[in-house]
Amino acid sequence: MLEWYEFIALVAGGFAAGLINVVAGNGSAITLPLLMWMGLDANAANATNRVGAIFQTTSAISSLPKTARTKYMMRQSYFIIPPVIIGAVIGANLAVDLPEDLMRITIGSIMIMLLITTLANPKKWLIPTDGSKNKKTPTLWLAYFGLGLYGGFIQMGFGIFFLSISVLLAKYALRDGNVMKLFVAFLMTIPAFFIYAWSGGIEWAYGLTLAVGTSLGGRFAAKKVVQHKKANAITRKVLIAVIIVAIVKMFQPYLGQLI
Repeated sequence: MLEWYEFIALVAGGFAAGLINVVAGNGSAITLPLLMWMGLDANAANATNRVGAIFQTTSAISSLPKTARTKYMMRQSYFIIPPVIIGAVIGANLAVDLPEDLMRITIGSIMIMLLITTLANPKKWLIPTDGSKNKKTPTLWLAYFGLGLYGGFIQMGFGIFFLSISVLLAKYALRDGNVMKLFVAFLMTIPAFFIYAWSGGIEWAYGLTLAVGTSLGGRFAAKKVVQHKKANAITRKVLIAVIIVAIVKMFQPYLGQLI
């Protein structure tokens, strides 16, 4: 039985994570530590976190206005789904075990480059969708396949990298890229959720309480933020904040050694 303060913390943390996941990504940076703080081990927290993820993506997708633009962007994501899903399946089953230090430094370095790009070249992130650009090229297919590999192997920061590829390479507007991200993330979450549910690793009391918060946060973001007239600017600001947090998280083990 959850304590009252645990219930409040899970709902509040879930709301923040759901909002961040829809607007930018990396909301698990909030929910995973929160679940572990409540006493769940890393594996149980990772499994339980999927409950919030499946409810949040479902809530966000169902809350998007059923406009012609939204439907068009979902159709655009059909090209993206196969490489991402194939990559994710392969990534999840990779036998190669990257050293944790190498993984952290690599991801952190990429995040730093993204942060520099968002700060130094804001116009690149505030573009309208370029309809003249061919978005079904082998290069983009491989880019999204690589993203799937990353998502299946590591997952943390998937939304950030999805938006980076969609905006900087495919030339989608942030708002349009977010719609595609929600749809692709929803499809990616389904098999993982059922795998963890079947394995019995989910702590359902924590997971369902967390799901209340993530659903509300995802619904709020989908209705009030993603389709807002200033969605591109809002997303960019949230993205910058999330990237900074992710950089600190990646290099945190080494910061103490420098002090």
